[in-house]
Amino acid sequence: MSDAAGGRWTAGDQPVSIGSMTLYPVPESVSRARRWFRKFMDPYELNCSMDECLVMISELVTNAILYGEAEEPWRVRVDWWRVGESLRVDVHNPGFPAQVRMRCAAADEAHGRGLCLVNALADSWSAGPSRFGGTMVSFLVDGAWKP
Repeated sequence: MSDAAGGRWTAGDQPVSIGSMTLYPVPESVSRARRWFRKFMDPYELNCSMDECLVMISELVTNAILYGEAEEPWRVRVDWWRVGESLRVDVHNPGFPAQVRMRCAAADEAHGRGLCLVNALADSWSAGPSRFGGTMVSFLVDGAWKP
Protein backbone atom coordinates (compact mmCIF):
# COMPACT_ATOMS: atom_id res chain seq x y z
CA MET A 1 0.00 0.00 0.00
CA SER A 2 1.39 3.42 -0.83
CA ASP A 3 0.29 6.85 0.18
CA ALA A 4 1.83 9.46 -2.07
CA ALA A 5 -0.65 12.09 -0.94
CA GLY A 6 1.26 12.94 2.21
CA GLY A 7 -0.83 11.01 4.73
CA ARG A 8 0.56 9.74 8.03
CA TRP A 9 0.33 6.28 9.48
CA THR A 10 -1.84 5.75 12.50
CA ALA A 11 -0.71 2.35 13.74
CA GLY A 12 -1.91 3.09 17.28
CA ASP A 13 1.63 2.65 18.58
CA GLN A 14 3.78 5.61 19.49
CA PRO A 15 6.91 5.86 17.34
CA VAL A 16 10.13 5.18 19.27
CA SER A 17 13.24 6.86 17.87
CA ILE A 18 15.94 4.32 17.05
CA GLY A 19 18.43 6.67 15.39
CA SER A 20 19.09 9.52 13.03
CA MET A 21 21.83 10.99 10.90
CA THR A 22 22.52 14.27 9.18
CA LEU A 23 24.25 14.20 5.81
CA TYR A 24 25.76 16.70 3.43
CA PRO A 25 23.88 16.92 0.13
CA VAL A 26 26.67 15.22 -1.85
CA PRO A 27 26.65 11.86 -3.69
CA GLU A 28 29.01 10.25 -1.15
CA SER A 29 26.31 10.65 1.49
CA VAL A 30 24.25 7.87 -0.10
CA SER A 31 26.81 5.18 0.74
CA ARG A 32 27.41 6.79 4.13
CA ALA A 33 23.68 6.55 4.91
CA ARG A 34 23.69 2.84 4.01
CA ARG A 35 26.77 2.13 6.14
CA TRP A 36 25.48 3.97 9.21
CA PHE A 37 21.99 2.54 9.00
CA ARG A 38 23.42 -1.00 8.80
CA LYS A 39 25.83 -0.31 11.67
CA PHE A 40 23.10 1.03 13.97
CA MET A 41 20.45 -1.52 13.01
CA ASP A 42 22.52 -4.74 12.99
CA PRO A 43 22.21 -5.20 16.77
CA TYR A 44 18.40 -5.17 16.46
CA GLU A 45 18.36 -8.31 14.29
CA LEU A 46 15.53 -7.07 12.12
CA ASN A 47 12.93 -9.52 10.91
CA CYS A 48 12.92 -7.90 7.45
CA SER A 49 15.39 -7.65 4.59
CA MET A 50 18.28 -5.31 5.44
CA ASP A 51 19.16 -5.21 1.74
CA GLU A 52 15.68 -3.97 0.81
CA CYS A 53 15.84 -1.30 3.54
CA LEU A 54 19.24 -0.18 2.22
CA VAL A 55 17.90 0.08 -1.34
CA MET A 56 15.00 2.25 -0.15
CA ILE A 57 17.29 4.46 1.95
CA SER A 58 19.64 4.83 -1.02
CA GLU A 59 16.80 5.89 -3.28
CA LEU A 60 15.29 8.39 -0.83
CA VAL A 61 18.64 9.95 0.13
CA THR A 62 19.56 10.22 -3.56
CA ASN A 63 16.24 11.96 -4.27
CA ALA A 64 16.72 14.26 -1.26
CA ILE A 65 20.13 15.29 -2.58
CA LEU A 66 18.95 15.75 -6.16
CA TYR A 67 15.76 17.64 -5.38
CA GLY A 68 16.53 19.55 -2.18
CA GLU A 69 16.58 23.31 -2.68
CA ALA A 70 17.70 26.10 -0.39
CA GLU A 71 19.44 29.41 -0.72
CA GLU A 72 21.69 28.67 2.24
CA PRO A 73 23.75 25.57 3.11
CA TRP A 74 21.52 22.62 4.01
CA ARG A 75 21.60 18.99 5.07
CA VAL A 76 19.64 15.79 4.50
CA ARG A 77 18.28 14.23 7.67
CA VAL A 78 17.40 10.56 8.04
CA ASP A 79 15.43 9.30 11.06
CA TRP A 80 14.42 5.75 11.79
CA TRP A 81 11.72 4.65 14.19
CA ARG A 82 10.13 1.59 15.68
CA VAL A 83 6.34 1.83 15.40
CA GLY A 84 4.94 -1.28 17.08
CA GLU A 85 6.40 -4.12 15.04
CA SER A 86 7.14 -1.85 12.05
CA LEU A 87 10.22 0.08 10.96
CA ARG A 88 9.67 3.61 9.68
CA VAL A 89 12.39 5.61 7.94
CA ASP A 90 11.96 9.35 7.27
CA VAL A 91 14.20 11.33 4.90
CA HIS A 92 14.03 15.14 5.11
CA ASN A 93 15.30 17.83 2.73
CA PRO A 94 14.49 21.50 2.07
CA GLY A 95 12.65 20.76 -1.18
CA PHE A 96 8.98 21.33 -1.91
CA PRO A 97 6.59 18.52 -0.88
CA ALA A 98 4.30 19.08 -3.85
CA GLN A 99 7.15 18.12 -6.19
CA VAL A 100 7.40 14.55 -4.86
CA ARG A 101 5.86 12.20 -7.38
CA MET A 102 6.28 8.66 -8.53
CA ARG A 103 6.98 8.40 -12.21
CA CYS A 104 7.34 5.49 -14.56
CA ALA A 105 10.70 5.78 -16.27
CA ALA A 106 11.14 4.39 -19.75
CA ALA A 107 13.38 1.35 -20.12
CA ASP A 108 16.16 3.43 -21.68
CA GLU A 109 16.13 6.13 -18.97
CA ALA A 110 18.94 6.03 -16.41
CA HIS A 111 16.94 7.77 -13.66
CA GLY A 112 13.38 8.01 -12.36
CA ARG A 113 12.80 4.69 -10.61
CA GLY A 114 13.47 5.62 -6.97
CA LEU A 115 9.92 5.93 -5.71
CA CYS A 116 8.82 2.99 -7.88
CA LEU A 117 11.37 0.85 -6.03
CA VAL A 118 10.23 2.19 -2.66
CA ASN A 119 6.61 1.53 -3.66
CA ALA A 120 7.48 -2.06 -4.61
CA LEU A 121 9.56 -2.85 -1.51
CA ALA A 122 7.83 -0.96 1.32
CA ASP A 123 4.52 -1.88 2.89
CA SER A 124 3.62 1.80 2.58
CA TRP A 125 5.24 5.14 1.90
CA SER A 126 4.31 8.76 2.30
CA ALA A 127 5.46 12.22 1.23
CA GLY A 128 4.61 15.57 2.74
CA PRO A 129 5.89 18.52 4.73
CA SER A 130 8.82 17.96 7.07
CA ARG A 131 8.69 19.14 10.67
CA PHE A 132 12.01 20.85 9.88
CA GLY A 133 10.58 22.69 6.88
CA GLY A 134 10.77 21.33 3.36
CA THR A 135 9.91 17.75 2.48
CA MET A 136 9.78 14.41 4.25
CA VAL A 137 9.48 11.14 2.36
CA SER A 138 9.00 8.03 4.52
CA PHE A 139 8.61 4.32 4.14
CA LEU A 140 7.21 1.70 6.48
CA VAL A 141 8.19 -1.98 6.69
CA ASP A 142 5.66 -4.04 8.63
CA GLY A 143 6.86 -6.88 10.84
CA ALA A 144 10.43 -5.60 11.04
CA TRP A 145 10.54 -6.65 14.71
CA LYS A 146 9.28 -9.92 16.05
CA PRO A 147 6.18 -9.55 18.26
